[in-house]
Amino acid sequence: MSGRFTWNELMTNDIARTKAFYGQTLGWTFDPFPMPDGEYWIAKAPDGTPAAGIMPMDPQDTESQPGWLAYVQVDDLDRAVTAVTSAGGQILQPAMDIPNVGRIAVIEDPAGAVIGLMKPVGTPTS
Repeated sequence: MSGRFTWNELMTNDIARTKAFYGQTLGWTFDPFPMPDGEYWIAKAPDGTPAAGIMPMDPQDTESQPGWLAYVQVDDLDRAVTAVTSAGGQILQPAMDIPNVGRIAVIEDPAGAVIGLMKPVGTPTS
């Protein structure tokens, strides 16, 4: 549904330690998910439903910290991205397609908070 949180991703500098932590504390299991540009894991809740994505941070990026990124579902990603700049926000990651996932962008609101926008595969456009 448009306007609701739909996915979460964790960027980490230690995949093995991160998987061990969330496996032990939340009972998550992890399945590899092929991505064109690198390693990605789908964390699954104890009932087997996808809970989040986990990916390694760029080792060359010495300024970023590990952290979570939440995505909000939108009906029309290109329209939403256009609205971001007119509302005073910034585009941090331009719209891009991810095969079998959908179309995403990462933005920053005028106060500096970062959030992802996503139009998942198979969702109708309003």
